[in-house]
Amino acid sequence: MIAGEASGDMHGAALAKEILDEQNDIQLFGIGGDNMISAGVNTLYHIRDMAFLGFAEVVKHLPFILKVEKSIIEIVKREKIELAVLIDYPGFNLRLAKKLKKLGLKIIYYISPQIWAWRKGRINKIRERVDKMIVVFPFEEEMYKRGNVNVEYVGHPLIERVESYNFKTKAELYKELQLDEEKEVLLVLPGSRKHEIEKLLPVLSNASEQLASKFNMQVVIACAESIDESYLKKFVSIPNYRIVKGNTYNLFKHSKFGIIKSGTSTLEAAIFALPFIAVYSTSKFTYEMAKRLIKVQNIAMPNIIMGNEVVKEFIQDDVNPDAIVNYCENLLNDSNKIDELVSNLIQVKNKLGGIGASQNAAKIILKELHDV
Repeated sequence: MIAGEASGDMHGAALAKEILDEQNDIQLFGIGGDNMISAGVNTLYHIRDMAFLGFAEVVKHLPFILKVEKSIIEIVKREKIELAVLIDYPGFNLRLAKKLKKLGLKIIYYISPQIWAWRKGRINKIRERVDKMIVVFPFEEEMYKRGNVNVEYVGHPLIERVESYNFKTKAELYKELQLDEEKEVLLVLPGSRKHEIEKLLPVLSNASEQLASKFNMQVVIACAESIDESYLKKFVSIPNYRIVKGNTYNLFKHSKFGIIKSGTSTLEAAIFALPFIAVYSTSKFTYEMAKRLIKVQNIAMPNIIMGNEVVKEFIQDDVNPDAIVNYCENLLNDSNKIDELVSNLIQVKNKLGGIGASQNAAKIILKELHDV
């Protein structure tokens, strides 16, 4: 089982648990984070070692990538591994799929690369290298069927994760985090990769401080599990804020507004119907390359699912305090606009299917394993 980032670790852990619940004599190896380790995956590398993204970043880390691939191939041979579950993280996983396929492994891909957004030609590699795609959006199943790829849709695992979560009350959360009971929370999620945080957090902390002052809120910055809290502090220049690790879902539930880096977190915020804006910034080189390749109008998943911009996006040069503050101030002062945004986010959740995605995926994987 190979995951390369925080969201993949989360989905991989849920999947591993369901696999082992169904058949507890299976051994799981791979790359993951604390969640996958807790779920019973013997990890060769932690996701914190894999937290790089973009053309420039990948080139810089190429020697390490080759070292990781070599380690995976060694353990596949030593443990006589029969099947690989590749979870998102396409730049690494599709390359790895080719090598593992040559070794005779059956290749399952869980959480599809976003080929509907960019690099549509990857579907040819997927057809050649992947024995079965397990997808989490209905439109992905239709796309792969048109491309003659073996595919099954299982629903989105975030739904089951949220529905089964043991939430704290607002009072409990405020007490635990020592928050001001007189103020609502302005939640900031700056991402799970260091280069994202470096780009975004100085701007987001500045903008959030202004908004918190205008609307009597308190700033809480959610720290990804793969990042040390001390690293975030380097990029925060405002006097009043809290950095919190491990309470993100409780914060989604009990916050008033969010400023969220584009990625899985925007989908989670939509499931909670938390009003928010999406932000994204990367290196100039990576952005210019991506701009030439990306085929969709929006980058935030709720917007892609709905087919229009229901959540405001601030991308690259638009990520500046003045633009963010001006937009959010107008939004927060207009209850009708907030109500419309919340209504659209509820529609996003309704499009993601019901609970049971991880269990559905586990049963498919075990069937494929027994057919090896």
